[in-house]
Amino acid sequence: MFKKILIANRGEIACRIIASAKKMGVASVAVYSEADADARHVKMADEAVFIGPPAAAESYLVGEKIIAAALKTGAEAIHPGYGFLSENAGFLKEVEKAGLIFIGPGVEAITSMGDKIASKKLAAKAGVTTVPGYVGVIKDAKEAVKISKEIGFPVMIKASAGGGGKGMRIAESEMEVEEGFNASKSEAKSSFGDDRIFIEKYITQPRHIEIQVLGDKHGNVIYLAERECSIQRRHQKVVEEAPSSFLDDATRKAMGEQAVALAQAVGYHSAGTVEFIVDNDKNFYFLEMNTRLQVEHPVTELITGVDLVEEMLKVAYGDKLSIKQSQVKIKGWAFETRVYAEDPFRGFLPSIGRLTRYVTPPENKNVRVDTGVYEGAEISMFYDPMIAKLITYGASRDEAIAEMRKALDAYYIRGISHNIPFLSAVMAHPRMRSGDISTSFIAEEYPDGFEGGHWSDDVKTAMLACSTYVNAMIEIRNNNAYGKADGHGFDADGHWTVRVDGERTPVHINMQDGGGEIKIGKKSITIRSQWMPGQPVFDGFIDGVHRFIEVDKLASGFCLTSDGVSKNFIVLRPEIAELYKYIKPKVKADTSNLLLCPMPGLVVSVAVSVGDEVKAGQALAIVEAMKMENILRAEKDATIKAVLAKTGDSLAVDDVIIEFES
Repeated sequence: MFKKILIANRGEIACRIIASAKKMGVASVAVYSEADADARHVKMADEAVFIGPPAAAESYLVGEKIIAAALKTGAEAIHPGYGFLSENAGFLKEVEKAGLIFIGPGVEAITSMGDKIASKKLAAKAGVTTVPGYVGVIKDAKEAVKISKEIGFPVMIKASAGGGGKGMRIAESEMEVEEGFNASKSEAKSSFGDDRIFIEKYITQPRHIEIQVLGDKHGNVIYLAERECSIQRRHQKVVEEAPSSFLDDATRKAMGEQAVALAQAVGYHSAGTVEFIVDNDKNFYFLEMNTRLQVEHPVTELITGVDLVEEMLKVAYGDKLSIKQSQVKIKGWAFETRVYAEDPFRGFLPSIGRLTRYVTPPENKNVRVDTGVYEGAEISMFYDPMIAKLITYGASRDEAIAEMRKALDAYYIRGISHNIPFLSAVMAHPRMRSGDISTSFIAEEYPDGFEGGHWSDDVKTAMLACSTYVNAMIEIRNNNAYGKADGHGFDADGHWTVRVDGERTPVHINMQDGGGEIKIGKKSITIRSQWMPGQPVFDGFIDGVHRFIEVDKLASGFCLTSDGVSKNFIVLRPEIAELYKYIKPKVKADTSNLLLCPMPGLVVSVAVSVGDEVKAGQALAIVEAMKMENILRAEKDATIKAVLAKTGDSLAVDDVIIEFES
């Protein structure tokens, strides 16, 4: 086995690879940019080499620097992770020219599968079912419209070299094709340096299901069941699970065999993924092949027991696969949610800044956290906004979902916005729990954006009880601090009023060692917990159900968060609660005549001038943030009074871009 490898990546995937290398007794070398000098992957590795400025184009994407770092440290092989140079055939050639080993597939596989146009032709030749469409290069928007009309709407516009949802648009009309083609072309050029675009039929209500393949250099190729990745937003995966609740054994076998046939057709070795879309009748169509380790690989590892990174290292070294197809078994169920630095309450706009508090859920045999950050770390504008991947396991799908819901509630992040409330709401959603999902799930269930999880009776009762208990514990601490109580919290016992959303609920609490008895109306609730004031997450049993509830102290009361629901609670003695009706609510400032920048970013273009009359929905400006272009549109018909930003400007959140006539 290798004595030392270099990981040509950053963040959670670099940390993940280092962990398997350590387990195998292989030394690891990290590379880092100026922005990542104090990153977790740098601290985890045995050695680290500085490779340049924060911009990926000047550091992580510069193959010469990566190879030089490997040669300098005596590394024998390079693992690219995913993204960056992982599917760059030119880089692979240079790695081998330098006498190093690339921990991944060969040049032919990367070249043929990295080009989506070529891959579809090759897949069809290998007997893999493909989506109807035009797989030639399209020269301009006019030709794109003509082709789309021939295929029939809706269509999918895709970048040939794309990935991660970049350079991809769905179009349902000629106007959307023209707008989407130009946007996809621009995004593809900036993200991949390749602006070739192709168009295919968009399958409505599809499921996105992929097959994990694994091959060695001795001609052996197997498939390790499937992952369902149908919960997506803007074509980027949000929640993944393995196996799929939709597939039967026959369909799974057919998809697996086609995936293996494609891998064999390109002489594939290492870990790779063949992605399919599946319709309601279980007809499946080839989408693309990712010639690298996937973000969502942990769910496959949990249900098969196979360490994919370990297998990649063994295959690269020249060993045969350690498992045969007949030995692949599916045991239990696993889910992965992607924790991003983005604000789900503001259209999922990226968020950057310092993690002032960062507490991950307790890890055990059912909970795994793959992360590249730590408390005090910085979320940079230069890279993907992923904070971590949260993975849970259960004997059944329901158990895995229950574990995920608890783990999300126990994940405490402050200092930046994050999407955990949204992930919690998705995992609690009845459609998600029933398995009735498709790639349209988020668009259908949150058509007007995300406004918070479902304030169900169950969540409400649990949070009312928790707020009462938390307040009692704070009262006990305060009274003990001032010498007013005997340690048993008599000042905390008795009648209280809980205020939330302007509603008043009478409660009664009787504190006991390690918990309390709470009455809400006629219902009696038992709490058992070791929670203490100052702890960010309540961990305890409410009426026998194990719950995690985030607790944030406010100037008046506290904010509790669970199941994607955040509510401000004030617990008062009844006579004091009566006085709150005299407090007037704050009036919010009117910003309806302004277009504000919703995220930190760079102005790509401004489409209007002073005096222009615009219609609701019309594109006004494009702002690029974290490698994605965001089109800002008019919310209503208006006249442009002033344009306060120009192409190339770097803006902060809420900077004014355009002012409208009042």
